[in-house]
Amino acid sequence: MIFKKKIKQKIEEILNSSIINFSPVGGGCISDAYKIVIENNRSFFLKTNTSQTDDMFEKEAHGLHELKKADAIRIPNVISYDSDFILLEFITQGTKQADFFEDFGRRFAALHKFHSGGFGFFENNFIGSNPQINIPAEDEKHNWTRFYLNKRLLFQIKLAEKSNLSTPELRKSFSALENKIDKIITDNGELPSLLHGDLWGGNYMVDENGKACLIDPAVYFGNREADLAMTKLFGGFSSDFYAAYNEAYPLPEGYSYRENIYKLYHVLNHLNLFGRSYYSQAISLIKYYL
Repeated sequence: MIFKKKIKQKIEEILNSSIINFSPVGGGCISDAYKIVIENNRSFFLKTNTSQTDDMFEKEAHGLHELKKADAIRIPNVISYDSDFILLEFITQGTKQADFFEDFGRRFAALHKFHSGGFGFFENNFIGSNPQINIPAEDEKHNWTRFYLNKRLLFQIKLAEKSNLSTPELRKSFSALENKIDKIITDNGELPSLLHGDLWGGNYMVDENGKACLIDPAVYFGNREADLAMTKLFGGFSSDFYAAYNEAYPLPEGYSYRENIYKLYHVLNHLNLFGRSYYSQAISLIKYYL
């Protein structure tokens, strides 16, 4: 492949070494992934994509750097990135320790204790291959309800309109939800937490020590309940994860009631990414509050 040769040349220049092995790694649905091995038998993880926007890997690198600042949970080291690739340290997959989910829950709580002075992030990034708008308006920096409504839910609703995925039913239901949003999401004094932004079973791995390592983030500072809701969207994690999290960083009253409003963002995003198979779930989550 021509593009593989081009990437190979770039990586060899960065590492100042020849690549002696270049093998595909499964698991990604947006980009191609490879394990590369260089002359001294050091291994690296490479993601490539020539069809996405030029800054996708730059935004991923910035997100990983931000998560690393919290020093709470393992994050792959970013070696380099360009418009068509990101090069990371290679994490050898291991076996979960007996207390894997307890440890993961405590570490995830520690990540959420890394706070910011306002909601959002210094740049926009991506949720899957869709844009994620993180730069807040003035009235959103310190108002989570406004930020979440405008930059998360309304943005996805507008995407659905552009893609002809919306219906009168969706528009009417969402309008009713919008009118109730201040009663669903209330200011409970929670500080903006550093969020992974897209944590489900496919976006963490088990490292060689049997501990969790976070990958493929959609980072911003927001209400931590949004991160936890996403973990439950596709079956959820072990109950030990949530018990350990809540012990380390107790959740405010009513969090279970708000869970569906935070799932809604991701279901709408999946509607926009993958089509109408997610429509009924989106309507169901909206009608939960109506």
